[in-house]
Amino acid sequence: MEKPNTRSEESEISEPRTNDKIRVPEVRLVGVGGEQVGVVPIETALRLAADADLDLVEVAPNSKPPVAKIMDFGKFKYEAAQKAKDARRNQANTVLKEVRFRLKIDKHDYETKTKRAIGFLAQGDKVKAMILFRGREQSRPEQGVRLLQQFAEDINEYGVVESSPRIDGRNMVMVIAPFKNKSEAKAEQNARRAEEKATRKADKASDSGASAEASE
Repeated sequence: MEKPNTRSEESEISEPRTNDKIRVPEVRLVGVGGEQVGVVPIETALRLAADADLDLVEVAPNSKPPVAKIMDFGKFKYEAAQKAKDARRNQANTVLKEVRFRLKIDKHDYETKTKRAIGFLAQGDKVKAMILFRGREQSRPEQGVRLLQQFAEDINEYGVVESSPRIDGRNMVMVIAPFKNKSEAKAEQNARRAEEKATRKADKASDSGASAEASE
């Protein structure tokens, strides 16, 4: 159960109201396991929370009546802080990789750049696709849009358009965000390497066994 402590007024405003700070006549109560208890007087909700040695937390203050849940508020705050920390870490680790195209790009060059972009997305990095316009090509932006839309379609198994094609000076740009964040991509890469290592080890053992049988 949450221990009383000294906090600044600003901190209290930013956090949900808990226990006796919830000053309403009744709440729609959610139990410890997420079950809907229903609308009950605030005194009943506080008593049920106290009986469970937990906290009553107002999770939807704008509802009529407000929704409150019985939970361990200290644990809830810790987990929320960890999630926020992980989100900041993933955001900081995400790198914006650039892939440049010409409007009149040949098939081989296009395929090479597409594979490169897929590699970046698989690593959890964003891809900034850029078309470099030359001379009169700037008067045909619709061709650039078509090229970038085709590019987005060709890599849609690995990422999603975060920023649609737009003119940026003499260029046109589009940003693709990966489906996997950096940590997920790294974990998958490590798992794949471990699997490949185990396969090589098994193949080596199999070859050694076959050589021993042949020598006999």
